[in-house]
Amino acid sequence: MTHTEVRTPSHATSTVNAWLQEFDEALQARDIQRVLTLFNDECYWRDFLAFTWNLKTCEGQKEIQAMLDATLANTQPTQWQLDGEASENGDTVEAWFTFKTAIATGKGYLRLKNGKCWTLLTTMQALDDFPEPRNHHRPKGAEHGANKQRETWLEAREREEAELGYTRQPYCVIIGGGQGGIGLGARLKQMGVPTIIIERNERAGDSWRKRYKSLCLHDPVWYDHLPYIPFPENWPVFAPKDKVGDWLEMYTKVMELNYWSSTTCDNARFDEAAGEWVVNVKRNGEEITLRPKQLVMATGMSGMPNVPKFAGAESFEGEQQHSSQHPGPDAYAGKKCVIVGSNNSAHDIAAALWEHDADVTMLQRSSTHIVKSDSLMEEVLGPLYSEEAVAGGLTHEKADLLFASIPYKVLPDFQRPAFEAIKKRDAEFYQKLEDAGFMLDFGDDESGLFLKYLRRGSGYYIDVGACDLVANGDIKLRSGVGIERIKPHSITLTDGSELDADLIVYATGYGSMNGWAARLISQEVADKVGKCWGLGSDTTKDPGPWEGELRNMWKPTQQEALWFHGGNLHQSRHYSHYLALQLKARMEGLETPVYGLQPVHHSS
Repeated sequence: MTHTEVRTPSHATSTVNAWLQEFDEALQARDIQRVLTLFNDECYWRDFLAFTWNLKTCEGQKEIQAMLDATLANTQPTQWQLDGEASENGDTVEAWFTFKTAIATGKGYLRLKNGKCWTLLTTMQALDDFPEPRNHHRPKGAEHGANKQRETWLEAREREEAELGYTRQPYCVIIGGGQGGIGLGARLKQMGVPTIIIERNERAGDSWRKRYKSLCLHDPVWYDHLPYIPFPENWPVFAPKDKVGDWLEMYTKVMELNYWSSTTCDNARFDEAAGEWVVNVKRNGEEITLRPKQLVMATGMSGMPNVPKFAGAESFEGEQQHSSQHPGPDAYAGKKCVIVGSNNSAHDIAAALWEHDADVTMLQRSSTHIVKSDSLMEEVLGPLYSEEAVAGGLTHEKADLLFASIPYKVLPDFQRPAFEAIKKRDAEFYQKLEDAGFMLDFGDDESGLFLKYLRRGSGYYIDVGACDLVANGDIKLRSGVGIERIKPHSITLTDGSELDADLIVYATGYGSMNGWAARLISQEVADKVGKCWGLGSDTTKDPGPWEGELRNMWKPTQQEALWFHGGNLHQSRHYSHYLALQLKARMEGLETPVYGLQPVHHSS
């Protein structure tokens, strides 16, 4: 007779099981007061679609009560089950769980303090009646048997390409065929949502290929996978731009996306009576009108390039360009080059120009957050996105959810210790930069890179070598001054000094994404939707009031059937799932009552 070891559940697992059971019973009884007794006074419930058909964080019991009052009857949540073992992290018990609603399966993450909920993440993962054709639902591919009307895969694909947008309208049009539009397009294709991606460049990936030649991903490979097809195991940690471009081009073909390259969107308007968009595009010179039910702006996290206006700029006889138009360093050997700005693009471009024997000056007008790439990977990203994390069973899908489980209100508290460690680790590096006159910061509240990114999408550089050139004077630095006037061959600074210049690069960032809505739709719609990005943290370039989620991203906006999709590769991958689910549900006629549609506080 064999001996079978009976394992007793850990204290953490027993605690979570008891909490989930009580939570389940209280929700099924629609007893909201009983539900609230399971939450601490300080508590956060972040929901992705499952209850709210929105990306919404409820802060405190009062907001949770209001959300449940509005959504519980429709959601009908049940079957709250622990997924794996719970763990203890200091005074916090943490656990994965699964659940069901009336129409979908869900997954989430729970943190308990003193036996009560501190943070709760609930996410819709799949619609019950519309599973994606993957794993057990994958298509057969071959059609066995005899059939005189047989249509091969290639014939079906060619027919779809010939029909969609011409004799048959797409349900969704995505404006922008960079990584965001491509990733979302793949999600929608898998979900059976007829979609056309509009891209002005000739080839998928050109938005990467056409940037300055030293550009590469500053985020590591584990953070950057696309949906469905992760990068291979031999992919470089930091992918060069042309390699990324080729991957995106391959991806559009393999995922069978309806990708209209060499196509521009001239204008769009929402036809209220018909409940659809009228989108006028030009494809290879041919004018075509598309009538999708949904329109997605996937023009990148940023909007239109910010090109500052300086007195005398029109008199300059050298070259002026925004960083997005910079062709690379080859033509500028021996030239005097001034880079206006001190963030990622400014450093990348300045370093590449120095490597090609240009005389480079960086003009730093305000402080910048600098973090060394290795330090960021080891101290901040490593626990979630690294070879070690993968070896420990943390897939990028799980890592995405784990990161999402931290409400934005408390994210600074999670981030500060890591950036404090970086300050100490790289103290000598930072001292050298300050000695060179470089103005440093770690964010308004010392919370580091990710919060700066979420709040304003700018103000930082992940150092991959350019800082040493600044510190030792190879890249000249003028900090704390602005531009008074531009002359034919020079720039007068606000301290009265003069900089000779043959090239001026404005590495001055981008405006809000709704600038594209203003250009393609109307200023009225852009103002109705309001500012995209930012949390309302009341920090530099992120005016309050507090909003708790990124403004207008991946969720319903104040303009019916208009959506915004963007962000870095990690965000594009993760949040495209929820945006695609929202579009699929609407296409299938499911009820999608949106709770907590954000009011507009800032138009741009």
